[in-house]
Amino acid sequence: MTTFNSLGLSNPILKSLDDMGFEETTPIQEQTIPLGLEGKDVIGQAQTGTGKTAAFGIPMLEKIDKQVKSVQGLIVAPTRELAIQVAEEMNRLGKVKGVRALPIYGGSNMERQIRSLKTNQIVVATPGRLLDHIRRKTIKLQNVHTAVLDEADEMLNMGFIEDIRDILKALPEERQTLLFSATMPKEIRDIATTLMNNPEEVKVKSKEMTVENIEQYFVEIPEKHKFDTLTRLLDIHDPALAIVFGRTKRRVDEVADGLQARGFSAEGIHGDLTQGKRMSTLNKFKRGRIEILVATDVAARGLDISEVSHVYNFDIPQDPESYVHRIGRTGRAGRKGESISFVTPREKDQLNLIEKLTKKKVERLKVPSSEEASRGQQKVAVDKLVESLGANDLKNYKHSANELLEQYDSSDIIAAALKMMTKERSEVPVSLTSVQPISVKNAQRSKGKKNYGKGGNRNYNSKNKSRNRNFNGKGGNRGYQNKGRNSNAK
Repeated sequence: MTTFNSLGLSNPILKSLDDMGFEETTPIQEQTIPLGLEGKDVIGQAQTGTGKTAAFGIPMLEKIDKQVKSVQGLIVAPTRELAIQVAEEMNRLGKVKGVRALPIYGGSNMERQIRSLKTNQIVVATPGRLLDHIRRKTIKLQNVHTAVLDEADEMLNMGFIEDIRDILKALPEERQTLLFSATMPKEIRDIATTLMNNPEEVKVKSKEMTVENIEQYFVEIPEKHKFDTLTRLLDIHDPALAIVFGRTKRRVDEVADGLQARGFSAEGIHGDLTQGKRMSTLNKFKRGRIEILVATDVAARGLDISEVSHVYNFDIPQDPESYVHRIGRTGRAGRKGESISFVTPREKDQLNLIEKLTKKKVERLKVPSSEEASRGQQKVAVDKLVESLGANDLKNYKHSANELLEQYDSSDIIAAALKMMTKERSEVPVSLTSVQPISVKNAQRSKGKKNYGKGGNRNYNSKNKSRNRNFNGKGGNRGYQNKGRNSNAK
């Protein structure tokens, strides 16, 4: 896989990508960005969720001249919702360079749009409102050097094909045009033939992505509650070895430091660390000297440790293939694994897309309370105590045990022993400042708008009552019995 650093991009764009947590290109980005940087016209055929916005947005942003205060880049999208999403993504990509994109669509204040058009160098527009501005002469297009038609087949289905022709004819002949479409019907092919200049074709097929041996769950949680929820789940699951994926290098550092402050055995790895430091941390993880590895996607690539029992997506990844790669770090060598993804309300569409392309339901997990986490910790201590009952050297302790029984109630003694064995978490407050909103650039683009995430009130009991996933650690074949390394639970 190609990294963005290898594409010859400018430092401001690379910094924005780094802030967004994007290190490796998706296939459509890998093929399209070099062609776009060369100024070639491109026909891109790719399904939803492949990272198309960055594929056409990065070459456009690289060519924007900040000194020219007029529209230089134009993106046409079929719906208001998509126009807003694409503009948000372009603003994140162009943040460090200082270039902003303006969404314009029907139903919003025309006068405000007219004023904003005088200062924005990129416009993301729906066809009808854009033509309205063209006819009113309230948008100046003479400096447009890059035009993008996004979701062209959707615009065809909505009856905008003639509007698209009129828009392209209103643009300078000397321009670069990039057209993206999931399918390529005749009408779209005709536009490519008559209104584009010897376009290069890029076609990316969605891979059949399946995940075996991994039970997948998600927690819908506001950003500010993610860290506390993670620590509670770790106490309840007591994973043998776990990987926590963060979106950015800074995020990885903050989460790893926060876990250490709460008393967890955790370290982070990412691309800014030296090779020696990364290898040292990985070796400690493989040997069980640390139990939780916090990592970026690139840093964890190729990691194959069969004892990893849990993967936590602290930040949902930018595309389904990255998701499959991440959770594939567990469930190795025929073992069962579990993945838990933290999803903010605005990221639900990205989760729906992952479910669609992996063809597997991701079950909703109830957010555990602090009391449930405490019971989980105690259950770990109980398991260890019960395991110790089978030891051969208990006779050496029986004299002291009998003395205690003469002075104290037996239940008090056991309670005290469990208290000593239970890891009491520090209540150190942890504040994560590296919050970057996830791009849902393509998440709402599927035509059917099927809601794969319904049934959202399911907790672990909805799947199979015998599994007893109520976080209470009682009974059940699987339950949350918090089996750790000493219990041979993988």
